[in-house]
Amino acid sequence: MASNKLEFNPYHRFSKAEWAQYRDGEPMTLSAADIERLRALTDPISLAEAEEIYLPVSRLISFYVEAAQAVHRVSTRFLNTDDSKVPFIIGVAGSVASGKSTTSRILRALLQRWRTSPKVELVTTDGFLHPNAVLDQRGLATRKGFPESYDRAALINFLSDIKSGKPAVKVPVYSHLVYDVIPDEFITIDRPDILIVEGLNILQPGELGKSGRPLLFASDFIDFSVYIDAEESDLREWFMVRFRALRDSAFTDPKSFFRRLAELPTDEAESFAMGAWDNINLPNLRDNIAPTRSRATLILKKGSNHAVEEVALRRI
Repeated sequence: MASNKLEFNPYHRFSKAEWAQYRDGEPMTLSAADIERLRALTDPISLAEAEEIYLPVSRLISFYVEAAQAVHRVSTRFLNTDDSKVPFIIGVAGSVASGKSTTSRILRALLQRWRTSPKVELVTTDGFLHPNAVLDQRGLATRKGFPESYDRAALINFLSDIKSGKPAVKVPVYSHLVYDVIPDEFITIDRPDILIVEGLNILQPGELGKSGRPLLFASDFIDFSVYIDAEESDLREWFMVRFRALRDSAFTDPKSFFRRLAELPTDEAESFAMGAWDNINLPNLRDNIAPTRSRATLILKKGSNHAVEEVALRRI
């Protein structure tokens, strides 16, 4: 007897060629020089890929923004309140070395060039990490990037302030050179039309309390989300490629937290990096980051060459 079991896939899936068609004649507003400037150190993205993948993503987001604005207008009309601007928040998530930074920068540049010239800001969740001294005190120095290493209350307060239209909201500054939050240093986000938030665990819902009181998570403020997906073996290789590039560049700076890695013999430095991947980044990916993939609006699946091969758009 044939099974009547209903199987439902929550995502529409597209090949690269299929997805590229949804550009629908939208003009490319970035040049090859722009892409070179925006891409991360070891991310080999090309202008062609930006046109085929990210230009349709930008077009899709424009529809989501219009829909969100329409809903906001309906609610304000119903409540008879002022039709104040509510920023649209985009979350970009994925593993270390997946290409989140490149994706976020290119999306920002494309969105800024819409005909309406919206004000688009970009922040990373790195600024909401606890300072190293706090992580050391709590025994979390080797769990940097894990959910518990962040000041989640500060992150939620920031997102809440942005959504409520508060002006001049401060974001702590994180330095990858010294590998720490810089005391008393901030950037200011002032009522953007669109805010892109890049972070490892930005889509994580968190744990519910037992009191029954409503809780807020960072993901509650996200209007549209992108997850950068790739095989673990590819992520590991990209992490090592990036490590080698940094060891020959940023790590040589006398102020670098990782200065000693530039001075170690190559085999010892490589062993350190592999240990960091196996004992920190991989467990965080498996336990905290990858499980949030199915919560994303859009999944960009990359192949071993770092190029997007498949796009999945959430149905519901």
